[in-house]
Amino acid sequence: MMSPEWLGALARYNRWMNDKLYSCAATLSDETRRRDVGAFFRSIHGTFNHLLLGDRVWLARFTNQSVADGSMGPGGILALDQELYSDFEELRRQRAHTDDELSAWVSGLTPERLAEPLEYVRRGTKQVSPLWWAVAHVFNHQTHHRGQITTLLSQQGCDPGVTDLFAMLRDEAANAGSS
Repeated sequence: MMSPEWLGALARYNRWMNDKLYSCAATLSDETRRRDVGAFFRSIHGTFNHLLLGDRVWLARFTNQSVADGSMGPGGILALDQELYSDFEELRRQRAHTDDELSAWVSGLTPERLAEPLEYVRRGTKQVSPLWWAVAHVFNHQTHHRGQITTLLSQQGCDPGVTDLFAMLRDEAANAGSS
């Protein structure tokens, strides 16, 4: 099982990487961000939208937020490739807001809570698993698609810099030592 401390580190990494990738993507034109390059979710913009959408679906499940019948998630999320925000700056603001929500939720986790079952309905079928499985999935899913975004950005000549979790943890430790 994952510890709350480890999940806190993953939430920080999530924010760190999202900030890096959105900053890099902001240097590109909207046309370049939206260009269909054959990625799972077509484009850089589409993949950013998918990640935000997925996080919101899972956060709703984690917090027992009700969703409308027929919806996957809050705000009328109906499909995994749905565009939540067409405006890049609004998408970026919403990403930061959702990162705040995810970090706050993770900060309240305990080992006991992580071992409890998570129950939700997916496509009309009740799903049950230990909560920690779903939380691990959320962070793994983010890493998977951010790797795709990193590749797409690199193909456009945009280097997001070092993306290793180890680098972030090392920087945190060095900054804690200098305080």
